[in-house]
Amino acid sequence: MAKPGLYANIHKKKKRIAAGSGETMRKPGTKGAPTSSQFEQAAKTAKKPTAMKYGGAVKKPKKPVKMKYGGVVKKKGKKK
Repeated sequence: MAKPGLYANIHKKKKRIAAGSGETMRKPGTKGAPTSSQFEQAAKTAKKPTAMKYGGAVKKPKKPVKMKYGGVVKKKGKKK
């Protein structure tokens, strides 16, 4: 199993800080802080968003439009 990536680790640390752990984020350029080349590498290896059920990667389908005289239009120009 692959290790969590750079952004996953950053997200976890920010969550711990918000919970009151007392930790702080390292300043850019300090020892142990991610370098710009590490961010570039993380961007190259990032997974493309997959189709999740309304999870944000795929937009929630729009509700069908109700017509004035009954019926429902599912696709433009077609009446059911």
